[in-house]
Amino acid sequence: MPLSQSELRTRAEQFSRDWSRARSERGEAQTFWNEFFNIFGISRRRVATFEEPVRLLGERRGSIDLFWPGTLIVEHKSAGEDLDRAYRQAIDYFPGIEEAKLPKYVLVSDFRRLRLHDLETNVETEFSLAQLSQNLHFFGFITGYQRRPTRETDPVNFRAAQRVGVLHDRLFASGFRGHSLEMFMVRIVYCLFADKTGIFQNRDQFSFLVQERSLENGSNLGAQLAYLFQILNTPVEARAANLDEELITLPYVNGGLFADNLPIPTFDIHGRNDLIACFNFDWSLVSPAIFGSMFEAVMSNDPDKRHSLGAHYTSETNILKVIRGLFLDDLYTRYERVRHDLRGLRALNDELAALKLFDPACGCGNFLVVAYRELRRLEIHRRSECRSYSACHRSC
Repeated sequence: MPLSQSELRTRAEQFSRDWSRARSERGEAQTFWNEFFNIFGISRRRVATFEEPVRLLGERRGSIDLFWPGTLIVEHKSAGEDLDRAYRQAIDYFPGIEEAKLPKYVLVSDFRRLRLHDLETNVETEFSLAQLSQNLHFFGFITGYQRRPTRETDPVNFRAAQRVGVLHDRLFASGFRGHSLEMFMVRIVYCLFADKTGIFQNRDQFSFLVQERSLENGSNLGAQLAYLFQILNTPVEARAANLDEELITLPYVNGGLFADNLPIPTFDIHGRNDLIACFNFDWSLVSPAIFGSMFEAVMSNDPDKRHSLGAHYTSETNILKVIRGLFLDDLYTRYERVRHDLRGLRALNDELAALKLFDPACGCGNFLVVAYRELRRLEIHRRSECRSYSACHRSC
């Protein structure tokens, strides 16, 4: 389960204390970053490698201190060294990195300071090690939870659809078509999203399993995916006792998404690379509200329909205008009124549990997705208040 904000802060504060005297890059940098990822409950080896070799301009070669394909480059220096120089060194690696693996963030540090560069927004944030616990929100890309502004159209959604579309077309060309292909793609997109957003116990768990257990030529990839889908469709208590830990920790996904036995698609090296390119995309940035429209576009072989992705669905901004007026604003008003009253919070909890939503003109389901997401946000706030109130009440 994702760590609470309180636990994240506690871990970050302990990390800052433990590393307050560190000085030498050579002797301690890798341990520093292993423990840094552990703050967020993430095993560094699942997502990133140390000393990744890369070709620089000309015939020179270098090695990236820490590389998370598609997400992050870290360049580490000893205490007191120039962070501007560290950033320039990180940027020098870019020409030798594949397009699909280019990072969105550059993080440089000398133990005492951390400086994060968001390459998509061109925003730079620097703070001391002691201030890490107050700046954890800048690292939402690690946990999979990030606050993003609502926009009518988001190019991230289009890029996600393009990645999935390439994989769809590759399988379609191989002869894997019809309902089987549609269900297979729905399952893949679910796993891509779950892998980055905390639905699976460990971030990138599905990606790790697929890449570790499939051959580079892709010949066994279809069978491996079918096996993983079977595990996701099996309650944990009903699984084989001798499953290894990587598999036993995959969650049971109810609702029938993985229930049907589908034909096994045939992959080659190109199809496997297409799937890995999907893994390298940060799906936590994609709005779930676009999924229905995205599937409609991806399943179409009409390039114009794909290009117009999102043109015929209701945007999040307009959905929020509707559901806020219908019920959401009223629920938040009542929450603010009872947030310090345990009895009132419990009553609101009962009401939320009984609430049912119905969309009589449901197309892609984006109204229901956004409504559910907003209710979950309110539930998280409510549970946090309940825990805080109960702890305070016991201490009194």
